[in-house]
Amino acid sequence: MRKSNLLEIENLATETATHHGFELCSIQWLTHLVPMTMQVNIRHKNGEDVSLDDCSLFSGFMSEVLESSNLLDQNYILEVSSPGIGDQLTNDRDFETFKGFPVKITVKNESNNEFHHEGLLLKHSIENVHLNIKGKITRIPRKEVIGVRLTNPAS
Repeated sequence: MRKSNLLEIENLATETATHHGFELCSIQWLTHLVPMTMQVNIRHKNGEDVSLDDCSLFSGFMSEVLESSNLLDQNYILEVSSPGIGDQLTNDRDFETFKGFPVKITVKNESNNEFHHEGLLLKHSIENVHLNIKGKITRIPRKEVIGVRLTNPAS
């Protein structure tokens, strides 16, 4: 399969997702399988969970678009799923869901130095992220936070 076709298919998938209220997260091609497999990950634009019905619905839309495009000249399997939750906390819902969980916060201070804090996530606000670090409550300004990642509890 030509690389230009892959890019066109990815553009079609992005347009189809957007048109139906989804966001395209990723496409992966497993060309070593017979028939080849196209794995598509989607999420709702509004942040809701992606259901099995949503995957089935999007699969129908995507199949129609692929068939009418004539970009694929061989058999394929289309798999549609949700990317699930990763270990990065990015939105308010993630922070609420993982209250009390161990996290590692990467921070960049005013001097442009990068460092980390590890502890239990207590709460977050527009201004701060609150951590319990060995029994001490630490407030970290959100403007300094580069990333928040779930970690394994210390042994």
